[in-house]
Amino acid sequence: MIELHDITIRSGPFALTNVGLSIPENTYAVLMGGTGQGKTTILEAICGLRSVTSGRVLLNGSDMTRWKPGDRGVGYVPQDLALFPMMTVRGHLEFALRVRHCSAAMIKDRVAELAHVLGIESLLARRVTNLSGGESQRVALGRALSFRPRVLLLDEPLNALDEATRDRLCELLRSVQKQTGLTTLHVTHSRVEARNLAEKLFVLESGQLREQPLAQLNPLSAENTKT
Repeated sequence: MIELHDITIRSGPFALTNVGLSIPENTYAVLMGGTGQGKTTILEAICGLRSVTSGRVLLNGSDMTRWKPGDRGVGYVPQDLALFPMMTVRGHLEFALRVRHCSAAMIKDRVAELAHVLGIESLLARRVTNLSGGESQRVALGRALSFRPRVLLLDEPLNALDEATRDRLCELLRSVQKQTGLTTLHVTHSRVEARNLAEKLFVLESGQLREQPLAQLNPLSAENTKT
């Protein structure tokens, strides 16, 4: 479960004030809104990469407002993926597990499991500089899932992919979410993505975050229309 209780976030002249959000456990939620509205800021506040001035961030019922990012149990895929260019695909899947001092046997088993689920078994020895856009997205997702997080945050994870690749990854995201029961918050500008994925829909506009009915996504408007 993800809950924001009247949080305020300030960064220079930019501010979000009294933002509230509630996403039930095991739910796939989508957050839409125009460029510069603060969608990424909200994700960063949830995972601990950005401090909140006031209010509370609760994950699965625990107040984590002042917790360090690594202690929150949050998997995060940033918009730029933040992959390490000199590291192999295997290295990315192992990274969070090594940081947590997992055993070699556990790391081996988890990497094999993730590679199978994500369809990247043949890529494990490659460096990420040699991957396609869709392959890179799968690796970033695998790294975020590797330590079995309780919450998954995705910042425009399918941006700039061709339609066929995006559709395949939408299917993968829903499948992974259903298998793991992860509470997921997915930021996108794409109404097609939102329609295919959302169980809950939120829109951020003029500093106000509101839940909207899924029916708002139908009929489909032009792809990448800003909400």
